[in-house]
Amino acid sequence: MEFNLSEHPHRRYNPLNGEYVLVSPHRTKRPWQGQVEKSEEAKRPEYDPDCYLCPGNERAGGERNPNYENTFVFTNDFAALTLESPAGSYEVGGLLHARSEVGICRVVCFSPRHDLTLPELTVDDIEKVIELWQNEYRTLGESPQINYVQIFENKGKMMGCSNPHPHGQIWAQNTVPNAPATEGKYQGDHYQRFQRSLLADYLSIELEQQERIVLENDHFVALVPFWAVWPYEIMIISKRHIQSILQFTDEEKTAYAKILQQLTTRYDNLFETSFPYSAGIHQAPTDGMDHLEWHFHHHFYPPLLRSATVKKFMVGYEMLGDPQRDITPEMAAEQLRKLPDVHYKNKAIEV
Repeated sequence: MEFNLSEHPHRRYNPLNGEYVLVSPHRTKRPWQGQVEKSEEAKRPEYDPDCYLCPGNERAGGERNPNYENTFVFTNDFAALTLESPAGSYEVGGLLHARSEVGICRVVCFSPRHDLTLPELTVDDIEKVIELWQNEYRTLGESPQINYVQIFENKGKMMGCSNPHPHGQIWAQNTVPNAPATEGKYQGDHYQRFQRSLLADYLSIELEQQERIVLENDHFVALVPFWAVWPYEIMIISKRHIQSILQFTDEEKTAYAKILQQLTTRYDNLFETSFPYSAGIHQAPTDGMDHLEWHFHHHFYPPLLRSATVKKFMVGYEMLGDPQRDITPEMAAEQLRKLPDVHYKNKAIEV
C-alpha cells in the first residue's frame, strides 16, 4: 500500500513554529456529515444608542466617541497593558519567574455602521481600515517602550467578542509575544541559511501545486496552510517579500483590501452565517532592526466545522498531545474556492 495524504493518518510540519498537526482524513471522507444548520441572526440597526462603539455614544468613564464617519481608534478603557506599570520582577527557586510588562491597547472601529462586518464593507472602506492599521503600527512602533505591535480581530460571540459593532484591536508591548517570536526565530533560521524568505519559498510551492489556494490576485495569496490546525484556517501572504504593512504600495493596499473582502465573504457564504474567527497580522517587530527575515502575512483561525453551530474544540488529545484535524487542508480549500464572492445576504447562493 502506498502512502496517500488524502487517505492515511499523518503528521504535518509547520515550518513557522516547528510544531506538528495530526491529520486523520480517513475519519471523514466528506467535510459535511449530519445536519447542516444555519444560525438565527438578529438584524442589527445601523446605529445602536446603547453601543459604546457607535458614533457619539458614551463609553466607560464618561468618554464620548466623536461622530466619526469612517474609522475610529481609541485607547481601550479596560486595557490589558498600560505604559504606567512599574518596573519590577519576581523569582523564586530558579523556577518561578515573572517581570513587569508595559504596553498600549487600542480599539479600532472599522465603520460607524453598527450593522456591518468586514465582508459587508466596500473595498474603499476596507482600505481606510488598512490605512488606520498602518498609522497605528507606525505611531505605536515609534515608542522606545514598544517592540511589537499586534493587530488582530475577534469576530463573533463564539470568539469572545463582547460587542457586535465591527471592530478589531491592537496590542502594542515591550516584549515580542510568543507566537510572533517563534515565527521570527524559524524565519530567521531559514533566512540565515538560504538568504531567502521562508514564506516566499513556501508560497512558490503552493502556487506550483495549486491544491490549497483559495484566492489570488497580483499581490496576495489566500491559502489553507499545508499545516492548518483549524478546519477552515487561512493565511494571506504577500507575494512580495516585505516586512510590514508600512511597505505596501497603493496597488498592494487595494489588492489587500480586495482579498480581505473576498475571503471574509466566502467565509460567511460557507454556512450562510456571520462567520466567527480570530485573525491577526504577523509582521516585523518595531525594535529598530531591519528584520529582513520577516515576511508579512495575516492568519485567520475560524472554529466552525460543519455548520453555523458546530464548532471544533481543542480537547483531550489535542490539549495533551498535538492538534488534530479530520478535514484535510486540501478539502477545506476546495470548499472555499467554489463559493461565490457575492455575500449570501445579497444574493441566493448556488453551489
